[in-house]
Order: sequence, then structure tokens, then C-alpha cells
Amino acid sequence: MKITKVECLTVHPGWRKNLIFVRVETDAGIVGWGEAYSQYDRDRAIAAQVEELGRYVVGRNPFQIRHICQVAFDDYAQRRASLEFHCAVSGIEQALWDIVGKATEQPVYNLLGGKTRERIRVYANGWGYKLQEVADYARAAEKVVESGFTALKLDPLPRPWRTFIPRQHIRQSVDIIRGIRDAVGPDVDILLDIHRRLAPMHAIELANALAEFEPYWFEEPCQSENIQALAEVRASSPIPTVTGEALYGRAGFRPVLRERAVDIINPDVANCGGILELMYIAAAAETEMIACSPHNYNSTTLALSATVHASACMPNFIITEYFIPFEELGAKLCRNPLKPVDGYITLPDGPGLGLDVNEEAVRSMPGKPFPKRDLPLPENEGPRNAALSKTF
Repeated sequence: MKITKVECLTVHPGWRKNLIFVRVETDAGIVGWGEAYSQYDRDRAIAAQVEELGRYVVGRNPFQIRHICQVAFDDYAQRRASLEFHCAVSGIEQALWDIVGKATEQPVYNLLGGKTRERIRVYANGWGYKLQEVADYARAAEKVVESGFTALKLDPLPRPWRTFIPRQHIRQSVDIIRGIRDAVGPDVDILLDIHRRLAPMHAIELANALAEFEPYWFEEPCQSENIQALAEVRASSPIPTVTGEALYGRAGFRPVLRERAVDIINPDVANCGGILELMYIAAAAETEMIACSPHNYNSTTLALSATVHASACMPNFIITEYFIPFEELGAKLCRNPLKPVDGYITLPDGPGLGLDVNEEAVRSMPGKPFPKRDLPLPENEGPRNAALSKTF
């Protein structure tokens, strides 16, 4: 069997960013699908990388996944990685696993060594965007729980993202999380996402201020490249710390794991290098007794399914991400999308990734630019700096 075509299909979901799907054809008539991670304003660069790398995948055997990924890094990229490169590799690699599973009539998790669990726990994300008032957060969180989720994630800090923040931002975060905890009760897990924002001194202060509400975790308090800062926060935080969504490949995770700088890692199957690379990263974490919770700021179709298949085979898996705002779109793009029930997704049993992609629907919603965002100017920084001076 040979690969005859690699195609990149961007999809406009109408919210936040374009999605990037990868379609791989073979001379045996088998088609595989994958998904590359994307970000607003960067999706065209990622799609271009898929198309360029795809030229070198055509003509190869889709079963030779490991070698294709090696050639992509060693020879195509000449060992100069980037977000765009890793996203492209991830999307293509998932599509190859989909082909291999369909050719062997096996779910991908069977080809990875077999499942270690029957269902995958998920947390809800995307439900709290643009909310400001405590009462609005509380009502929205209640709705998430009423829909069946037992865990939800949010970033409680106001924008824009800055390393040094006034104490008012911490007080505001405390008010929001208190309101959510009062609304959902003690048994729902609340996951805090700090998005790589803070200096350690603020991260530690925030973690201590929020500890009384028993958060499930404290995600990316500092920039993931600063291992010492992460370790400093972990040593002082009463909440388990997380990093990984902005780290790519095994090499990117090596310093974090060696230093035991966090309690949990959250690599993304759509940007870390794909399914097999995610398994390697999780296995390395397992030897250090670090849990793995795959990140999934992607569609509720292809990347979610790839995540579910990999997670099924991880002994150190704990929970993964489900983006509610993409759910309606997922039902249009896929005839059998994975749906959470009571906070869990049951493993699909079909071959490959187990999804029936509606190709006509995918092609009917091509990606397009989003409106230009309103990014801060120097004069916007003044009030924040004035408030900051009162923090110390």
C-alpha cells in the first residue's frame, strides 16, 4: 500500500479559530483522517506546513509511521522544530494510524498494546469565555454540571495576560472560584488554567488563595520553558501543578520530567507529534510517577478520538479535555462523534479512529480569517502598572 495524496482542509467553526483537518489517501482506496492543532492568526502557517510536509509523505507506506516521523524531523525539518512543524506531523501521523487501523480492521488502541480502561473521563472547557460577573460564572458552571460533566476548567484571571499582576486580580479570581464552588457543590472538580501567565511569586500567592476551594489542579502557572519557575511553584503550591500543552515532542518534556517540576503533564496529540509520540511522552512521565492528562483544544471529532485512543492505553492517564463550543460543529462534521455521558466517553470500537467523517460537510465550511483582535497599546498598560505598584 502506498500513500497517493495528502490534503489539508481548514474548517471555519465560527468561534475562536479555524480547525485543520488532514486527509490522506492510499492506492488501496483507504482514506485516513487526522487533525493538526491550530491557533487564531496562525492557522494558515500551520496549514502551509501540512501541505509542504505532505509532499514528502506521498509515495510512502502508511504502515511505516515511525520512520515517516523520523524522516520528517531529521531530514525534512533538519532537526529545526517549531509549533507549525509539530502540528503538521501530528495531523499526518494520526491519519496514518487511521489508515492502518482500517486496513487491519482494528481500533487504534488495539494496535498500541490494548486498552487499559473502557471509558475516558473528560472535563468541560470553553463554557466560561467572556464572562465577567461572579453570578454569570456560577450560572454557567451549574449548566455544565447539569449536562452531565463532573469536572470543568476555566481561567479565572482577567485579561490581558501579564507576568506581574495587581493583587486585585487575585481577589477577583478568588471571588469567581468561590461562586463556582458554591454553585456546583463539593464533588465537582474545578480545574484552574493560568495559561503560562504569572511570575512565581504571583502564582504561589494565587494558589494559596484558591486552595480552600480544593481545585483539581493548577495548570501552567508560569511559562513552560522556565523549569526552575515551575518547580518553585510546585514546591510551594498546595494544588497539583500542570504543564505541557506548549511543549512539543519527547525532547520538549525531558527537562520537566527530569526535574519533576510538575505533578501532571498535558501534551496535545495534535501538536506534540501525534499518537505514538503522545504515548512515548506519557510513558516517560509514568516512570517518574507523573500523571498524564492530554490537552485537547481541538475539535470534538478527530483530535478528540486520537486522544481517546491513546489515553485508553496509558496507565497514568487521569482526565482529558472536551471543548463544549465545538460540540455542535462536531455533530455536523462527523456522523458518529464521541459524546460524553456522565462525564465519560466510551471507547469507540470501529476500525482506525472509529469515526465516520462527513467529507462533504468538512469541505462546505472552508477556513477563513477571523476579525483582527484588539491587542493592547502602550497607553493601555498604565493603569495596570499603577495597580501593580500597590502589590508589593
